[in-house]
Amino acid sequence: MATSITIRTFSSADILHHLDALTDILENCIRCGASVSFMLPCEPNNLRAWWRTVAQSVEAKERFLLAALNTDQQLVGTVQLIVSQPENQPHRADVAKLLVHERARRRGVAAQLMAALETLASEQHKTLLVLDTATGSGAETFYQQSGWHKAGVIPDYALMPEGGLTSTTVFYKRL
Repeated sequence: MATSITIRTFSSADILHHLDALTDILENCIRCGASVSFMLPCEPNNLRAWWRTVAQSVEAKERFLLAALNTDQQLVGTVQLIVSQPENQPHRADVAKLLVHERARRRGVAAQLMAALETLASEQHKTLLVLDTATGSGAETFYQQSGWHKAGVIPDYALMPEGGLTSTTVFYKRL
């Protein structure tokens, strides 16, 4: 069942205004086992500091943050498009941190965020998107079902939030 949501591109000021909600989504995803750069137990102040860094990157026009808001205007998910790339890769962008709060999962939020991200990438003249995700995760299945192509697997790439190494699967999508 698809949830009625609105996708907005957040400015740096929007990120700072919604800092607590963004921190809650990130913390929730980590607690649910998402391999998104942080370990358990996670310190909320560290997560807020990370979001402030994202806000600086948005301000510098290095990335975009797309936010999903439900009908009550509650933030339920985010995804990032990193457009700042080396000089020889102006056609490419990285996708990072697709985060959906557990209360909004399995309702089409991730699909709507990714569709909006692909539209935004095309508007930015990007023709190739790249991402990686923990091998064997629900996210890996989601990307495969969403038309992304598996490029390969890197073993022992990162630690899962509770410890233990996981491989990462690298995906790409041509627009």
